[in-house]
Amino acid sequence: MTEIVRPRDAQGVADALAWAAAESEPMDVVGAGTKRGLGHGVTAPRVLDLTGLSGITDYEPEELVLTAAAQTPIADIESMLRQKNQQLSFEPPDFGPLFGAPAEHATLGGVIAANLSGPRRIKAGAARDNFLGLQAVTGRGEAVKAGGRVVKNVTGYDVMKLLAGSYGTLAVMTEISVKVLPAAEKTRTVLVAGLDAKTAVDVLGAALSSPHDVSGAAYLPAVNAQRSAVSYVSGAGASVTAIRLEGPPASTATRMAAIKDLVADQGAIEELHGMNSDTLWREIRDVAPLLSGDMVWRLSVPPAVGGSLFARLTDDGRLSGYLDWGGGLIWLAGPAGHDSALAIRAAADEAGGHATLMIAPDALKAEVPVFHPQPAERFRLTQRIKEGFDPRAVLNPGRMYPGV
Repeated sequence: MTEIVRPRDAQGVADALAWAAAESEPMDVVGAGTKRGLGHGVTAPRVLDLTGLSGITDYEPEELVLTAAAQTPIADIESMLRQKNQQLSFEPPDFGPLFGAPAEHATLGGVIAANLSGPRRIKAGAARDNFLGLQAVTGRGEAVKAGGRVVKNVTGYDVMKLLAGSYGTLAVMTEISVKVLPAAEKTRTVLVAGLDAKTAVDVLGAALSSPHDVSGAAYLPAVNAQRSAVSYVSGAGASVTAIRLEGPPASTATRMAAIKDLVADQGAIEELHGMNSDTLWREIRDVAPLLSGDMVWRLSVPPAVGGSLFARLTDDGRLSGYLDWGGGLIWLAGPAGHDSALAIRAAADEAGGHATLMIAPDALKAEVPVFHPQPAERFRLTQRIKEGFDPRAVLNPGRMYPGV
């Protein structure tokens, strides 16, 4: 029977991990569990349940900084920020429904541990770029601090950059400080109907390279656009290319007119205002409303090749999906298959990007690496970092790579 360990504070986490290190007993580190299906399953006799570490501990609106226990729900943080007309500018996605978990249960620690960012990444940066400080416990059971809001750093490592995207394999974060920014007064989205993927990426690239401060740039083929809850999108009967603008009302209106002029010769144009615009970008952010299939991939590639690569991978109709980040992020879904999975991974490699197998049957995950394989030299560095933080391999062993 699996034993569940539920610490109520950072000291409880340190005590649990010190014991695990002394006994060389691995632990399955779990928060709200909304992304537990991402990565390989962890085989361990004990679960370290972190849900007791919740609550906003410090919020300084004037300083644009918020600090919270790692398992504080993103929904609670966003609720507090709305009271001051502020936001998490990296637009953290809610992948709960994608993995069969409830919506609005994602936590700050889970989002940072997976380094997840939404459509505004092209403007505001990734989650790690908004990560200011932390308190954590390593696999040795040692408490560490890093970042601008605290004073003790771990010599030799940029701890925040390492832990963002480490999926709980290096240390357990107990408290996190993040940057917050003012929320936009107005949001508008220009829609262009009927473009193919390559042309759409060219249009998105032109918008992003313009001086009009675009904060969202996505492309939905017709089959995926029709799944949207926004009638202007689902009823277009064609592909939809979306360009988002945010800011003060007068500035947004002026930039919107300029973007419409920029794309005027590309096809039918529509404009979304606040509520419809928010709904569409939430769908793009959260993925689940727009995809369907037994296998889901997330590819990060140079934006310039995103359109042509997407067209090639979806040409035979077995896979569908959409593009975000101006073509730099490709989502694909379809029937699970070994040959198809290998082809997607090879295509990402060829394009100079990387691919993550987000959802697949366990049998396929056993054959095809979930995370993009690292070159031998980089993997040796990954192993050395793991040994430095967690020499007994007690934290989520095998979640990302064998032996890590």
